[in-house]
Amino acid sequence: EIQSESSQGKSFSFSLVCKPSISTSFPLSISLLNVCDFLCSQTDLTVLKLAALESNKNLDLEKKEGRIDDLLRANCDLRRQIDEQQKLLEKYKERLNKCITMSKKLLIEKSTQEKQACREKSMQDRLRLGHFTTVRHGASFTEQWTDGYAFQNLVKQQESINQQREDIERQRKLLAKRKPPSASNSQTPNANSEPKQRKTKAVNGAENDPFLKPTEYHEQEEIFKLRLGHLKKEEAEIQAELERLERVRNLHIRELKRINNEDSSQFKDHPTLNERYLLLHLLGRGGFSEVYKAFDLIEQRYAAVKIHQLNKNWREEKKENYHKHACREYRIHKQLDHPRIVKLYDYFSLDTDTFCTVLEYCEGNDLDFYLKQHKLMSEKEARSIVMQIVNALRYLNEIKPPIIHYDLKPGNILLVDGTACGEIKITDFGLSKIMDDDNYGVDGMDLTSQGAGTYWYLPPECFVVGKEPPKISNKVDVWSVGVIFFQCLYGRKVTLPLPVSSPTDNLHWLPK
Repeated sequence: EIQSESSQGKSFSFSLVCKPSISTSFPLSISLLNVCDFLCSQTDLTVLKLAALESNKNLDLEKKEGRIDDLLRANCDLRRQIDEQQKLLEKYKERLNKCITMSKKLLIEKSTQEKQACREKSMQDRLRLGHFTTVRHGASFTEQWTDGYAFQNLVKQQESINQQREDIERQRKLLAKRKPPSASNSQTPNANSEPKQRKTKAVNGAENDPFLKPTEYHEQEEIFKLRLGHLKKEEAEIQAELERLERVRNLHIRELKRINNEDSSQFKDHPTLNERYLLLHLLGRGGFSEVYKAFDLIEQRYAAVKIHQLNKNWREEKKENYHKHACREYRIHKQLDHPRIVKLYDYFSLDTDTFCTVLEYCEGNDLDFYLKQHKLMSEKEARSIVMQIVNALRYLNEIKPPIIHYDLKPGNILLVDGTACGEIKITDFGLSKIMDDDNYGVDGMDLTSQGAGTYWYLPPECFVVGKEPPKISNKVDVWSVGVIFFQCLYGRKVTLPLPVSSPTDNLHWLPK
């Protein structure tokens, strides 16, 4: 039995009964001392301390329980807010889907009305401007253009003017035969001839005189000159009207071809591609692609969707090469960001033989169509266009790695508003070359695609024939800009000699 007294006067007693075993391997007195030391060390916790610890523990538990209750309430509030926001989000999604559906409906209705109006106008212009007729030549059929009544009326007016001019010229010749003698001859008549003239007048009479009086002759001559001047003015007006009608006829022919291509397209019924792009109407058709004006339902903007359709009869190798070429163009074009370059927005596939690229939409036509309509432009307008092209080329040369466009021509320069006094954008990077360190050296890079591009706008070094492929650099685009500048100013293309074996053979060429 062990008794102990605490510091507050309270005593504690413990009883310890030890029954030593025979197998005890240590002294009993040492074990008892150790137990006593242990019991004495546990007597530092008093009842008050235990009560305080218990009270603190209860407070901590209450705080934790309160915190848990607060968190649970906050969690419930957040869940309630999430549910409300989720319901609101679903409501907004439903509204957005309704708005998109209504937008699609309105866009389709507008596009349908525009298509109908275009076809009605085209039918009206068929009689006025002309139309294509199918003509049989042996076993084959060809389309032949027939002018409308507007051109036929101008032709009749021109024929009438020509007939009147011939009549006036014939009358002037007759008038010249009756031209009176000159004043000098009449003032100094010969003495022998005067009696003969009097005798002739007396015999034949004044009404049979082959010569007119000077006043009558000059009056008639002045009338003929005025009539010829008036006919010349009418002819100039007819020529101006004919040129205007030819420009309108070019638009009419282009619209006829576009309508024919649109009616034969499988995408004519306003499909939505990639659940995003609503096709409105056809802009144009190329060799293996169609370009549609579309509306991006996500970004709410117009776009140009270029649909590439591979020929199903092609070999798989050729299809793979075409697709590889298109992917290469997409990778080059996607990284370009410049105000004078058409932006590439997206790229996706429809099936194994059809894929699409989404481009920035420009309302106007290209420079090639403008030059066909107006032949040429003023120096200020041409300079503005060339400055913008050079600005884009400088950007292509400053990026890393630099890029050669290689197919600069009026058909790849878009006029944003359709006029020569506005902004331009460069497009079509299908033949572009990347001047990376692996392919580009001091002398330039090898031209591995010789024969591609547009003949009129390529420099002489692209046509060099030899054992080694020709070397090119970004100067190819500089040459193209010069040719475009020349065509804008003079209304005709620059002609080059045939392919040569050395670039120095082309140093003395002259434009024709």
